[in-house]
Amino acid sequence: MPNYEPDFRLDGYEAVNKTVADQFWQHIGIEQDDMTVLAEHHSADGEHSFFVMHNRAVTWGIPGEPQIAALHLKRDPATHTFRFASEMLPLPSMAQSWLVARGCPEEEILLPDGMGTAPANDATRALEKRLRSDGDHFALLTSYTSDSEPMETTVLLRALDEKAALPFRVLLEEVDSDAWTHALREGAFQTFEAAIEWWEAHWDGDKPPLPAASPTARHATVAAPGIPTRPVPPRGPSR
Repeated sequence: MPNYEPDFRLDGYEAVNKTVADQFWQHIGIEQDDMTVLAEHHSADGEHSFFVMHNRAVTWGIPGEPQIAALHLKRDPATHTFRFASEMLPLPSMAQSWLVARGCPEEEILLPDGMGTAPANDATRALEKRLRSDGDHFALLTSYTSDSEPMETTVLLRALDEKAALPFRVLLEEVDSDAWTHALREGAFQTFEAAIEWWEAHWDGDKPPLPAASPTARHATVAAPGIPTRPVPPRGPSR
């Protein structure tokens, strides 16, 4: 069977300093045994490695937390040291976008066939491609991942461009556990309050439709300090 455990290719390497070593252990190493590699790419010169991983350990913590880890390792062969950057994100396409923005070729970090659920339709494939290629136009505000029925992930984004006509975006991924496929949709909102209203109604079980978003809209996967100025909406079902 294929081995999906991460091999970070760090034999003979040490973190560039103690701070980096402690952070790598805290963010990656301590849960490495619970991580499954979904996609990876290593540069020909051996200096860079990029990983998209599913972290099973997240399911034991706070309900709804993002489960997809994006990791960029940067090695210095001359000193045999490494640095890293990592981020937990709610969707594989967002993790891919994060890595592409850091220099990973998009075509090299695609999930292979059979890894996870398959896109259910062409609209899902097109939206995921847009998410992968645009990494600096929207900020991630909050998300909620439900890995029990119904299996779905909701994501709230805000445009970094203050002049955007519909600055708040919701991504909704729904998994068909029988067909083992996923459908990803997008909605656009003019105000934060409207986005919250949809979010709360959705998790209350009303399932309102998502208002249409422009197909040319760009997206991002990075958190932006100070956005929003108001509290983020509830993350998931009431308890």
